[in-house]
Amino acid sequence: MQKRTIDPYEYASTITAANPGGILFTTKRGDEVDTMVIGWGLIGNIWGKPTFTAFVRESRHSHTLVEETGEFTVNAPVGKLDKRIFKVAGSQSGRDIDKVKELGLTLVEPEMVAAPALAECPITLECKVMYKQLLDEADIPAGVMKSFYPAVDGKTDMHVAYYGEIVASYIVEE
Repeated sequence: MQKRTIDPYEYASTITAANPGGILFTTKRGDEVDTMVIGWGLIGNIWGKPTFTAFVRESRHSHTLVEETGEFTVNAPVGKLDKRIFKVAGSQSGRDIDKVKELGLTLVEPEMVAAPALAECPITLECKVMYKQLLDEADIPAGVMKSFYPAVDGKTDMHVAYYGEIVASYIVEE
């Protein structure tokens, strides 16, 4: 496999178009690789640096890993994401199964972070967390809270916004 370097801004519309249907957020701690589907994300520029902002719920295993490592990759498909990848990575927890093994994903060695690229979702942004912010439920409109953050046993499962500096960007090619 080879990597072709890309300008992340030139692929922003491709990544943004894939995002509502799901792109993958991948983390690595030691030998453990976890990937999950994210449906919210923003590509942009903060503090003069190219960034991808990913939103990850506090309850997710990927949240634990990115909190410990401060790194992640964003992996976007070219065309449609394989429905099986979306189903497993979007509904199973990395605490319970090895999603990479279960899905037969092809890990590609990263350039600047520990988290790998995924050949099946070849557009890759390698990111280092430069800032994070737990969303404040007091500042979220009531209708949004009701729709996206229903309380379970009196607790809400809020998202953390991870502002990742894009330190490498490429497409994995055969």
